[in-house]
Amino acid sequence: MKAAMIGTGAWAAVLAAAARGSRVDIACCFSPNAQRRAAFADVTGIRAVDAIERIFDDASIDAVVIAAPNQLHRSLAEAAASHGKHVFVEKPIAHTLEDAIAMIECAAAHRVTLVVGHCARMLAGNRTIARAIADGDLGRVAHIEANFSNDRGLKLTPGDWRWYDAEAPGGPLSQIAIHQFDTLRALGGDLVALSARSAKLSPLGAEVADQWVVNVRFADGKLGSVVTSWTSPGHYSVRATGDRASWFYEIDQSLWSQPSRLHESAVLERQARGEAPGKRVRHDVAPGNMFRDELDSFAEAATSGTPSALDGANGLRALAAVEAALASDARGGAEILLDDVLADARRRIGVPDAARHVALAAAR
Repeated sequence: MKAAMIGTGAWAAVLAAAARGSRVDIACCFSPNAQRRAAFADVTGIRAVDAIERIFDDASIDAVVIAAPNQLHRSLAEAAASHGKHVFVEKPIAHTLEDAIAMIECAAAHRVTLVVGHCARMLAGNRTIARAIADGDLGRVAHIEANFSNDRGLKLTPGDWRWYDAEAPGGPLSQIAIHQFDTLRALGGDLVALSARSAKLSPLGAEVADQWVVNVRFADGKLGSVVTSWTSPGHYSVRATGDRASWFYEIDQSLWSQPSRLHESAVLERQARGEAPGKRVRHDVAPGNMFRDELDSFAEAATSGTPSALDGANGLRALAAVEAALASDARGGAEILLDDVLADARRRIGVPDAARHVALAAAR
C-alpha cells in the first residue's frame, strides 16, 4: 500500500524505519517546515513534497501516515479522508474526544479505514499473555496491572509543549499511560470505569502533573490499575493475575524506539498458584517489531476491508480513559464511567445517539 508521511519529526523517523519491510510503502513526506522535511528526506531517502495538496491530489497515494502534533490530527485526517485516503494516525487518536468522534464519522462517511497507532498491545510479551489468558492458563483473571514511566518530567522547560496542561493533559497520563489503557483493554476487555489521583513531584514547576495512580474496573467485573510517573527511571511492565497463575512482563523502556531490540533484556515469567516467587518459570521473548506490525495491520484493514483491532473506536476508548482519569482526579478520586465521558463529548458536538459513530463505521 503506497502511503505518504505527514509530519517529519523524530517519531515519523521511527515509523519510516518500521515501514521498511512492511506492507506500507512510504513514497513521500510533507511538513510545513521546509528545512525539517528536507532533513527528513536526506536521512530516510523518502521524497519530500512542498505542498500537502500534492499528496491529496496524487491518485497513486492510497493512504497517509500522520505523525504530526495531536492538535492537528483531526484536520489532517479529515482532509485525507475527504480525498479518499486511508488514515493511520499516531496515538492518541486526537487531542479531544470531540475531535476523535468527528474523525471516526468522517472516515466512515468517506468509506476509508482509520487506524490508531496503539502499538504496545503488539509487544511480544503482551501477545504471549493474551494467548495464556485466552487458553485458560491463568484461570479466572482477577486483576491486570500496568506501569509505564520515565524521567521526562525532570527535563521539561517552558519551551516544551509537554510543560502545559492544554497541550499534554495530565502529562504522562496522556503521553504514555494511554498505551497501558489500551494494553489492559487488549488483555482484559473493555474498561467501564476509572478512579484516579495525581501528584506533582518534579521540582521544575511544569503545569502538568507528573505522577498518576489509576484504578480500573472492567466490563466483566475484574479490576486493574495503571501507574505512570515522569520522575522515574524508565519502566514498562504488565502483570496479569488469575486464580491459577500470574504472568509478569517487563522490557527495557529506553529501547522503546528500537523495537527490534526490545526482546534482548525482556523478562517474561509465569508463577503458578502455590509456588514461591523464586519458582517462577522464565519464558523466552520472541523478537518483533510492534511498529511494523501496526502498519501491517493498517495495510491489511485498508486493502481487505477487514476491521482492525486498532480502529478509531478502539482509539476513542483509550482516549476516553485518559479523560475519565482527569475528571476523576478533579473530583477527588471519584469513580467516572467511560460511557458518561463519551456521552458528554457527543452532546457537545450534537451527536445524541451514542451508537451513531459505530453504525457509521459498520456501514463500510
